[in-house]
Amino acid sequence: MSPISREEVLRLSWNFMTSRILLSGAESNLFTILGQSRLTAADIAGRTGTDLRALTILLDALAAMGLLGKEGETYWCESPVYQLLSEDAPDSILAMILHAAHLWHRWSDLTDIVRGAGLSPGSARDARETRAFIGAMHAVAAPQAGRIVEAAKPGGARALIDVGGASGTYTIAFLRAVPGLKATLFDRPEVIAMARERLEREDLRDRVRLVAGDFTRDELPQGHDLAFVSAIIHQNSPAQNLSLFKKVYRSLVAGGRVVVRDHVMEPDRTRPKDGAIFAVNMLVNTSGGGTYTFEEIQSVLSQAGFSRIRLLAKGGHMDALVEAFKK
Repeated sequence: MSPISREEVLRLSWNFMTSRILLSGAESNLFTILGQSRLTAADIAGRTGTDLRALTILLDALAAMGLLGKEGETYWCESPVYQLLSEDAPDSILAMILHAAHLWHRWSDLTDIVRGAGLSPGSARDARETRAFIGAMHAVAAPQAGRIVEAAKPGGARALIDVGGASGTYTIAFLRAVPGLKATLFDRPEVIAMARERLEREDLRDRVRLVAGDFTRDELPQGHDLAFVSAIIHQNSPAQNLSLFKKVYRSLVAGGRVVVRDHVMEPDRTRPKDGAIFAVNMLVNTSGGGTYTFEEIQSVLSQAGFSRIRLLAKGGHMDALVEAFKK
């Protein structure tokens, strides 16, 4: 391990400040507002009902960080930032930023959790938070979906089940890669509605069966030769993953294959770095989730009945793939 300098440690300890400034700007929708017209702080305060002094300080900090422009008393949002952070831009990552803002509160409990306090009582996501979370998952998945699907080698598949498929980002990538493929997307009812919207926009609705349910309680639809389990196992305990993989096993025809996308940790659990940090995210957000080594994933898949288990692709950013076959 290379030594870390005094300055780097100090910088790490203060990074939360710029993060919080960005999150508050996003929560206040400033990038959308200021991408549409140049306004003074007083103009924005009048529109949003915010405190003028506090808003001005926030706007100045955003300008200092290069996220807004400022001339005199007028602020604006340049096109590159607007395209990233406006709710109106087609390739916006605003949903991901808003999801990070929701996580902020959970992460604030980290020290107490490590001291044994356990998770603070949580509440179910409201409709806005759910849409932000699903939008965040799309923002993460969309740039890499084609590469992931190519690595999964789905060419011979005819019936895919996308377990917890969210708004359909990976389902769409599979369908684009394999013209003869049909798919089942399984997720919660409120998410299925979002998937329907995206699939209709992509003109793929007729190739997808949308099934509402909860994989922690419900059986999965059967008759598939390929199952995709993407970014799910980290939120579960090993016992929960065993239950899930048994359901996936039953959803597949004989000889069917499951592909699992997630972090796959090295045995010492410090690599990949993103996976070690993400394990903390699961610590503050779930009762038993974490990131797993290949050997741990292999063990649970084997207990569920799968064989010929192998690491299909390594990855540093939740893009590792494990495959296994139904006997």
